[in-house]
Amino acid sequence: MKLDVLKKSEQHGVQKDIIIGIRDLINLKNLEPGDKLPSERMLSERFETSRGNIREAIQQLEFYGLLKSIPQSGTFVANIGVIAMNGMIEDILGLEDPDFKSLVETRILLELKTVRLAALRRSKEDLDKMEAALDAYRMKVENGEDAVQEDLLFHLAIAKASGNRTMNAFMLSITPQIIVNFETHHVCEKGIAKTAIQEHWEILEAIKAQDPQLAKLKMKQHFSVLYQYCYNI
Repeated sequence: MKLDVLKKSEQHGVQKDIIIGIRDLINLKNLEPGDKLPSERMLSERFETSRGNIREAIQQLEFYGLLKSIPQSGTFVANIGVIAMNGMIEDILGLEDPDFKSLVETRILLELKTVRLAALRRSKEDLDKMEAALDAYRMKVENGEDAVQEDLLFHLAIAKASGNRTMNAFMLSITPQIIVNFETHHVCEKGIAKTAIQEHWEILEAIKAQDPQLAKLKMKQHFSVLYQYCYNI
């Protein structure tokens, strides 16, 4: 399994253009709450971009509550007025990319919640995915290879095991930015990677034992070095 990450500036620009296009389409066609948007294929042709890019833009607008996707039915304008929708989209377009410290703080707060829920709700399949990600991470670290993506795959497996789709979606949305920043700041070269193997294992064992308090404690300990490093750069 591999995370494919576009260049940060390129991805941001593509998503911004698509969001603007969707907003203009809604206004042009006077779409109201409950009205259906054109299919991903039609939007892809209209904006001359891939369906994957269209899907990501829709997911972003859905995350902010502006669109609603229904499996097998399509994507619909959410129950929000046009004026409010346009104002919210302007705010979304004006959001700056978070800096490294903001990403670290957000990730820590989020994962302290997801790990507790994962300990309570994890399935056998969830545990298998965590173990597979941890094995892949260990192999790369022991071979002296970059393991940022494998590290994050372990944490994404925990987020998925939490059973909270919103938290999982938020983790997925910030993961590409985390990868770029980790590589930029050479975080894994600071000795964190090797110690993280044992820390990951202890987190996994707490989740297996379905002990939410211990899982949260182990995750907090795991992030302590990263948090200190973040505020010393």
